[in-house]
Amino acid sequence: MIAKMKKLNVALVRLIQFVIFVFFTFVVISYFSIMIMIPLAVLDIFGDLFGLFGLNSLLGAALGLPVVGYLCKIVYDTPVLSEMIVSTGMELVKTGKAKVDAFNKIAESL
Repeated sequence: MIAKMKKLNVALVRLIQFVIFVFFTFVVISYFSIMIMIPLAVLDIFGDLFGLFGLNSLLGAALGLPVVGYLCKIVYDTPVLSEMIVSTGMELVKTGKAKVDAFNKIAESL
């Protein structure tokens, strides 16, 4: 009976570990995806903005592309900002790995 309970406890720990792994994977993928989606959203806004003035959305997007490129260059040229964005993402990865590894210690102690 005790062996079955031990297997059940280990299985529950592994299940919670998997849920934590999936959660942190989702958070990290979402974080880096947002860094890609923000310039695309700005480009879409420029397309819609030029559409209000009667220009085609394709032409508006083509005119907005240099503006978005310049905004990305400003972010890239700001050394503290670009380093902070990357280091925050890497801290998310390290935190997730530490939390998943903590469950290994719990499972070994059972």
